[in-house]
Amino acid sequence: MEKAAVLSMLRIIGLVPVLRAESAKQALALAEAISAGGVTVLEVTMTVPGAITVMRSLAEQRPDLLIGAGTVLDPETARMCILEGAQFVVSPALNVKTIEMCHRYGVPVLPGALTPTEIVTAWQAGADVVKVFPASAMGGAKYLKTLKAPLPQIEMIPTGGVSLASAAEFLEAGAFALGVGADLVNAKAMADGTPEVITANARRYLQIVRDFRSQVA
Repeated sequence: MEKAAVLSMLRIIGLVPVLRAESAKQALALAEAISAGGVTVLEVTMTVPGAITVMRSLAEQRPDLLIGAGTVLDPETARMCILEGAQFVVSPALNVKTIEMCHRYGVPVLPGALTPTEIVTAWQAGADVVKVFPASAMGGAKYLKTLKAPLPQIEMIPTGGVSLASAAEFLEAGAFALGVGADLVNAKAMADGTPEVITANARRYLQIVRDFRSQVA
């Protein structure tokens, strides 16, 4: 998929579930529960044991899903993930060499930044979208709105503290999409044998995005 198409899909779906798990098996089960709710974007973090195997399996078995690599800290890891099927690359911090590697392969890159200086630096270095992380530590949606006022040209995905209760507020503040962690990627629900909780929450998140998009259309 071309870079523009990937970015368009990220905006349309409006969600980037940050998949963290204790095992590859659990990660695949979480992916299944989330996608069953209609969310077709997943970020598999490198903190998942066997993350590369998970990405490869999803890329091969679920071509309907847009699979990204998360917690990518260096260009070597970025390249490895891309070769195994990752269609976008996310990091909690800024590494210019990682951005350059993603550009080489024509893959969208979403480095992390927090302060205005860091965000502008990431954008000028070639970030397609800047991951504002941890958004909750700086005031959540209010902080994003404050950032977007002088920097409307920079696309931002807030991550950290996004929940069903705050999702609409983040979208109203100007979020390109929402990076959602444990509030959706609920490993406890999976461990408890209730994946339907995850599926139901995925549907709720999608509905929030759709409601917001319909209001601003």
